[in-house]
Amino acid sequence: MLLTVFIYASIIAFIGISLYKAYQYAKMPMHGRWELYPVPKEPGEKGHYGGSYYEDLEWWNKPRQVSHSGEIIDMMKEMLFIKNLFVNQRHQWWLSYALHLGIYLLGLWTVLLAVGAVMELSGIPLTTAEGVSASFAASMVYYITFISGSVGALLVAFGSISLFLKRMFNETFSKYTTPQEYFNLFFIFAVVISGLMVWSADPGFNYGREIMKGLFTFSPIQADGALTAHIILLGVLLIYIPQTKMSHYVGKYFAFHKILWDNEPNLRNSKMEEVIKGAISYKPKASWSAPHIKPPAPAPKDEK
Repeated sequence: MLLTVFIYASIIAFIGISLYKAYQYAKMPMHGRWELYPVPKEPGEKGHYGGSYYEDLEWWNKPRQVSHSGEIIDMMKEMLFIKNLFVNQRHQWWLSYALHLGIYLLGLWTVLLAVGAVMELSGIPLTTAEGVSASFAASMVYYITFISGSVGALLVAFGSISLFLKRMFNETFSKYTTPQEYFNLFFIFAVVISGLMVWSADPGFNYGREIMKGLFTFSPIQADGALTAHIILLGVLLIYIPQTKMSHYVGKYFAFHKILWDNEPNLRNSKMEEVIKGAISYKPKASWSAPHIKPPAPAPKDEK
């Protein structure tokens, strides 16, 4: 039963800490806007050639038009394919995308494990004594689970250890790679290797569906030493990720929408004017040594 509680705790911690980090980002003072065009939320051709609403005559008297579809499409390119890395550092992209694509496939694998567990709890087994179930739906869930889980794990293992070795032996990368970044990549690699060891004894991922059943019914999970070690490592990783720079899945939204693409006009009595006034009034709470921040010491009074 302790494993069941631990899995619940790690999932809740991952979601809770991620949401708290998003809340912290949302409450931060206004960032210096880049306004680098093209901005995908500009409608029509402007979003492609680098134009903006500032080109329109008396734009301040016209309602602002925003292309939310353009924003979504560009964000999906970045989230699913890491577009900027592909454009700017193609050699690095192959390794990084192997890691990220593997994570996406493992996310799909997790969902399919849950679907398979629900089907089996409902009396629709995915496997029988003769092999895979003859049911079309059950067999599809089984095989897609197998493909996404196995390919995803192998890609994550390859991507994490490849990035680890590249940062270690590539002089350019090693100069600015911190010890924590080495640890992060190796931690991911260790978790995946422990999972592959468990998978080698059960290629059909039946143990995964049994874990899901235990979570859905809040019942004890039967696990040997290897599976127990993998569950603990994975749970610790879930708790650890949102507390590190690996939580860029949260920060990327704000980096794009509040820094790269934020070109909201500063008009009189507008919400943007209030935000800017608040940013101007912000005073640092820490002690600064820079002369433009630290006020000069008061002049000594003349003694009479």
